[in-house]
Amino acid sequence: MNHPPVTLPRLTALARQAAPRLLEAVVAPLAVFYLAMVVLDFRWALALTVAWVYLGVIWRLIRRIKVPATMFLAAFAITVRAIVAFWTGTWMWFFIQPEMGTICISIAFLASVRLNKPLVEKLTLDYIHLPSAVLKHERVRRFFARITLLWAFVLLMNSTLSIFLAVYESLAGTLAGFMLLRTSAVALISGTAITFSIIAFKRLLHRLHVAHT
Repeated sequence: MNHPPVTLPRLTALARQAAPRLLEAVVAPLAVFYLAMVVLDFRWALALTVAWVYLGVIWRLIRRIKVPATMFLAAFAITVRAIVAFWTGTWMWFFIQPEMGTICISIAFLASVRLNKPLVEKLTLDYIHLPSAVLKHERVRRFFARITLLWAFVLLMNSTLSIFLAVYESLAGTLAGFMLLRTSAVALISGTAITFSIIAFKRLLHRLHVAHT
């Protein structure tokens, strides 16, 4: 395999890049929703959360910063979620709706492994260039298949846990308890899976490099 070794940034560098997007897309909307729920009421919480997302889009347009397609999709998705939650009159459906979509994504991950086209490989290639010789290596093919299976179960676990907590906490009437438990559990599960995936990938590339030098 006559190609330079493929390397990944340090975990700290990846974390610094991901932190602002995580805060804007995940932490901030939850904080806006919860604070508005406590200070105002349920309907204001929905309206302000939707407004936060659209302000992010408008701010980028004003500053002539390219708006990612995923951000437009997020704005559309949160609008639909807010409409359904407003119609049902309960915050539970605001949180359950995206989890149903995540379950569908986890099924797609499983199906991609069955079709020998693991989705994690496609997602990785969006950010990291890997030579075709590396992608054809049996170890690499097995790695992407196994990591795709891992993430299929991680997504399914997060969604199932979130739905259970939403139903349980809604019966108890405790929004704060739901948000705290859900955010902590999902962060722990996903963070562990992300760290494991990156470390395993770096070890795989290192072994391939050593084996062919």
